[in-house]
Amino acid sequence: MKYKGQASVNSFVQAYKGQVDRLNDKYLKYSPEMLRQVGTTRGCRPLGTRTRLIVLLLFMAACTSRMFFTPSSLDLEKELRNSTQGERYGKVRWRDPEKVGVIMERGLAEKKNQQNRVINWRRLNSMIGSVINITQGMKIALVNFEEEEAQQWEALGESTVISFERVDEDVAWTDLFPEWIDEEEQYSTPVCPTMPMPEISNETKFDLVVTRLPCRKPEQGWSRDVLRLQIHLASANVAVRASRDGKKMAMLFFSSCSPMPDLFRCEDFVKDQGMDAVWLYASDVKKLAQKISLPVGSCELAVSWKDHPETPQVLNPERREAYATILHSSEFYVCGAIALAQSIRMSGSTKDLIILVDKKVGEEKREGLRAAGWQVREIRRIRNPRAEKDSYNEWNYSKFRLWQLTDYDKIIFIDSDLLILRNLDFLFDLPEISATGNSRFVFNSGMMVIEPSNCTFRFLLRHRRDIISYNGGDQGYLNEVFTWWHRIPRRMNYLKHFWSNDTEEYEMKTSLFGADPPELYVLHYLGIKPWLCYRDYDCNWNVENQRAYASNVAHSRWWKVHDNMPRELHKFCLVPAVQKEILEWDRMQAQISGFPDQHWKLNITDPRLNL
Repeated sequence: MKYKGQASVNSFVQAYKGQVDRLNDKYLKYSPEMLRQVGTTRGCRPLGTRTRLIVLLLFMAACTSRMFFTPSSLDLEKELRNSTQGERYGKVRWRDPEKVGVIMERGLAEKKNQQNRVINWRRLNSMIGSVINITQGMKIALVNFEEEEAQQWEALGESTVISFERVDEDVAWTDLFPEWIDEEEQYSTPVCPTMPMPEISNETKFDLVVTRLPCRKPEQGWSRDVLRLQIHLASANVAVRASRDGKKMAMLFFSSCSPMPDLFRCEDFVKDQGMDAVWLYASDVKKLAQKISLPVGSCELAVSWKDHPETPQVLNPERREAYATILHSSEFYVCGAIALAQSIRMSGSTKDLIILVDKKVGEEKREGLRAAGWQVREIRRIRNPRAEKDSYNEWNYSKFRLWQLTDYDKIIFIDSDLLILRNLDFLFDLPEISATGNSRFVFNSGMMVIEPSNCTFRFLLRHRRDIISYNGGDQGYLNEVFTWWHRIPRRMNYLKHFWSNDTEEYEMKTSLFGADPPELYVLHYLGIKPWLCYRDYDCNWNVENQRAYASNVAHSRWWKVHDNMPRELHKFCLVPAVQKEILEWDRMQAQISGFPDQHWKLNITDPRLNL
């Protein structure tokens, strides 16, 4: 679709290709000839050098603004502008209007960035009054404050400094979020490092929890600070144990960094009314209680892989839950999504199935998805601003659209190259984000529990240019936002991958892939997908850099699910002509290379070969 100014932008970019690229990173380049042309257009007399430069810069700014704000990006910006205010309720009575502008130091938690901060108590009182209603003196808990600072808060109410032992300095983030733990307890039971919490008696009650959070931003790794996590958890513990009604708690944070969204939800945030580095929340105490009951990190499992019922959960009308997946940019994964739906139903789950698709998925394919049980919802793709054009990860930020499924309280997202082997409904009891580990201290976003929220969606959309993904994709991005995630067993997202040529590993995994009844809950098909191979064997065997993903047993398991699909859906799993050519090329290369497994020798009996 053409838009105003597009032609001029295109011609400008063509004439000065490579010269206009992120104005904040490079100097604008211009030639004397260009300056003369600008100065003499339509009979104007030549301009002075300074004037010519100003005119050119204005011209460049107008052009680049058109370049960056294409129709699709403008639509996304429009979505952000349609944001709603935070939740508000009640009032608080002002106690002493004369106590305004008291100086408060940031304290030990931010020694590196220690500075004085002036608090406007009148404005702060008005801000707090938007979330709580107190007719008598308010009781305030101060977390990460010094004792001498409590007197300053007498302007608002009776204040108590909450003391707790600091976490050991030797505890690193990788101790809390290790790459691997002994989930099966073959050698030992995983145990998290000690994270001391405040001791609060049952009789102690507060109306407001005020917390000073450390902030090392923009230092590398600032969001994975152990002390910062401890202070977050300490605040949450106080809120849960000292809440008056067990429903809401007013939480006030002082920090240059926003509080962790893993604990303090975006939708509980109350508009800050113009106070810098001040964050006010009306936190849901029940949700906080669930989160602090979990391990302090992924150093322990959030849920065991044993002893889960094979029958589905009884439907609770108050809990809106669904499985979801997403297809965008092509139709290659339609067959996988149909098989995924079939596997979920074969597991006994009756939860809703939601699939998000973009305009690249045609109506015929959509009908097939509906016939498989998916509720089809069309979305507009979201571009990864750091991705190369036509790269595999160009549009994978479209996954953020999952957070717009606000007609559900919980979503279990599952990529369409996974297969469900056992019922997973019990995972709906876990909070956002619960997932399996991937590598280092990060989670795998191929399957995860999320809690839809328009507020969270806007946050993900708003920061897509300034948050850097470690792997260039949605997984890296989400791991920078949700650093405090909860580990579910790898049996619930088991990778079809042999890490070495070790015979013991091969035999163990092959046994798991083929176990009947299944021992795994989910099988994640890495490499070339089963529906893009012939059913005779796993075609990953014929590709040098894909052989670590080859398993005929796992391949056969996928085809068993396929064969249980209604026959009218089989047509969506035919092998495209171009893929047949690729498979034949790979077979010939495997023969030339003389791969010892000799799968390249096998005759193909799959009837799809001739369809």
